[in-house]
Formats: sequence, structure tokens, C-alpha cells
Amino acid sequence: MSISRSAGPVVTIRPPTGWAPLDLREFAGAHELLYFLVLRSLKLRYKQTALGAAWALLQPLLTMAVFTVVFGRLARLGSDGLPYPLFALAALVPWTYFANALTQAGNSLVDQQQLLTKVYFPRLLLPLAAVISGLVDLAISFALLLAVLAWYDLAPSLRLLAAPGFVLLAAASALAPGVWLAALNVRYRDVRYVIPFLVQIWLFATPVAYSSGLVPARWRPLYELNPIASVVDGFRWMVAPGAPWPGRGLAISAAAVAVLLTTGLYFFRRVERSFADVV
Repeated sequence: MSISRSAGPVVTIRPPTGWAPLDLREFAGAHELLYFLVLRSLKLRYKQTALGAAWALLQPLLTMAVFTVVFGRLARLGSDGLPYPLFALAALVPWTYFANALTQAGNSLVDQQQLLTKVYFPRLLLPLAAVISGLVDLAISFALLLAVLAWYDLAPSLRLLAAPGFVLLAAASALAPGVWLAALNVRYRDVRYVIPFLVQIWLFATPVAYSSGLVPARWRPLYELNPIASVVDGFRWMVAPGAPWPGRGLAISAAAVAVLLTTGLYFFRRVERSFADVV
């Protein structure tokens, strides 16, 4: 007696051609893989480090001390009525997250190229995991901000309830250029060297050490296109009683992020079929 076995379903994976549309169902089915990529990113970040997650506190804290001496004491820049250390830290919390997430997202494909050549999975998960894993450090540094707020006897207000919205915009602001940089970094390895320089220039274009009120009126439209600038203003609005609500800046920044992220996703989808060949 012979037993016939029916063959299982055969799945053929072909690279997209042309400007392929985004397949959101593919990402919906990969949420477990995204979880493990985020977990892996967190483990690798503090592997063989003596201080571990304490770096999430030390990085903004030490930068706050340097900014306080250089810009608060020597340059005597205004601080919108806040103690300068708190003024600087309120900006450094979102900025540090943005800078680290952008750098790691831009290098994510090249740093994990062994995954690209061994198995198929949605490549976009790598920069996305880099951005999500940085939220852990952001939460730790945000707790530091609350501690400094209490140190200066400033009671937290209901404005802090807006924090998730600003965090979401900060994450999107890092992911949007990160997707572009990650895709370009596979083909042009110069991008790896451009990213630190880009982050450094971006720091001076963002009101981290100075108040956004110093930006001349004629430069405001260009300034408001910088999405992380509105996030910085939003964080200061949450801790400074007299700070104005950055409504117009948030609207322009959100629109800029939406355009940059949408075009970046389509560009990423367009070139990802060649990642395994050129990485």
C-alpha cells in the first residue's frame, strides 16, 4: 500500500519591480521579529560596558553640564526664565534620542549585513528597530528630567501629558531621514562618514543650547521645517510655565516629516531588492 503525501504550499519570493507599493500586511505579520530585533539591539548596545544603561543618564547629564558652563555662564545665553541646566536638559532629552536613533537607523543595514544575505525579512524592520530601541534610553533620560525639575522645586504640570505626542514626533523625525540614509548607506559607504557630520550640523540648527526666540523672523519658515526643533520647543513648553505652545511649528514639522517619511519608504522599497547583492 502506498501513501501519497501532498506537497505543502510553495511560497515564491520575488523582488519588487519598479516603484512597488508598500505592503503593510508584510509588516503586520512580522511584529514578533521586530520585537526580537529591538531586544537584540538593546543587548548589543550595552554589551561589555561597565555602566550599561547608566549611559542613558550620563550622556545628557554631562552634556548639560558642558552647555551650562559654556553657553549659560560664559556666553550668557537666555533660558526663557528657566534655570539654564533645566533649560538645556529639556532640549537634550529629545535631541540625544533623535541623534542616536538617526545614527543607528542610518547604519542599521550595514551593521547587520549578515542578516541581509542569509534570510529574507522586511528590511525596513532594521532601521525601525533602531528607532524603537532608543525609546528605552529616552524613558530613562525623561525620568532624569523629572528629577531635575523636582530639584529646582518646579511642580510638574498637566502639560507633561503631551509627552507621548512629542515622543512620537521625535521617533518619526528620526525614522524619516534614517530610512533614506540606511538605503543610501548600502550603496554608498561614504554615508557612514556623512552621518556624524550631519548630526553635528543638525545640532547647531536646533535650539538645544539657545532659545528658539533668537531665530530671526525671516528664518522662521526654514527653521520650522526642522522637525526636532519643534519637539525641543515642545519639551520646554512642558516644563516652563511661561513657554508658548509651538502650534504652527508642530504643524509644519509634522507635514515635513510626513513628506520625508513617505518618499523615504517608497525609495527604500524601490532599492531594497539590491541590498543583498551590494552589501
